[in-house]
Amino acid sequence: MIDTVILNVSPVAAAYAATDVSRKDRLRVARCEMPLAAADQVNLLLFLSYDQDEQICSEAIKSLRQIPESVAVEIADSSETSAKVIELLARLFHDNQDLATRLVVHPRIDMQTMFFLAQKGVAGAAAALKEMEPEDEAELEEVETEEVETEGEEEPEPEDEEFQSKYQMAQSMGVSEKIKMALTGDKEWRSILVKDPNKLVCGSVIKNPRISDGEILNLVKAGVQSDEIMRLICANKEWTKNYQIRKALAENNKTPLPNALRYISTLTEKDLATLAKSKNVSNVISTQARRILLQVQKHR
Repeated sequence: MIDTVILNVSPVAAAYAATDVSRKDRLRVARCEMPLAAADQVNLLLFLSYDQDEQICSEAIKSLRQIPESVAVEIADSSETSAKVIELLARLFHDNQDLATRLVVHPRIDMQTMFFLAQKGVAGAAAALKEMEPEDEAELEEVETEEVETEGEEEPEPEDEEFQSKYQMAQSMGVSEKIKMALTGDKEWRSILVKDPNKLVCGSVIKNPRISDGEILNLVKAGVQSDEIMRLICANKEWTKNYQIRKALAENNKTPLPNALRYISTLTEKDLATLAKSKNVSNVISTQARRILLQVQKHR
């Protein structure tokens, strides 16, 4: 499963985000040289800030930083504005109290954006944050107009200091706030909070409905030290259906022994041979891998 960014755009704007759009046209959109409605323009700029073309990405970010206040107000007042755009406006205009308070009451604002506004002292944000409950995956934003998606292993954000502040924000959060963010936050929040020493916090990251197989695999390969995280991963049948995750679990000394032994029995002959010779696993694991390998070779 790959993280997906979903943005609200009209069919006209969606045409500029199609995979076959020329670089020239994408660059013109990034420079705001196309006749587009304000909401479509901002959505496409955010979309293009993820573009792999460095110049297009840079131009889109530059244009985002130059959004007129009047345009920002128009977008903030629309109930159709997506959570991602609300987050963008919050980071660009948090020092504008009038605009920021409009964002606080927006129906699509998410918890991490509300927390950011509360940290910036925006009126009403702290009180609203206390009332917010973790979202269920089924409650994630629905898009009624045509959707534009961008996919990738990483989820980059425009290169501005405001977009790099999540780690600092986490340092001042209480346990209950961290748990809520762990359950609902994006990939960057998950990567921060999964390292939290509190097992309730790091365990909540694993329960986040948007966490991907790739993230789980990376956690297991990285030698995660939390017994709670390993227990939750092993208990998830969807993840343990993934061969690479099973293999990584078999190689991880933090995996409960009964689970590790079960996963070994599903490995290929090649991986069994590697595990049997490995000095990075316990003797029990390497011995079991060797035993199964001999049985496989005997019954050829």
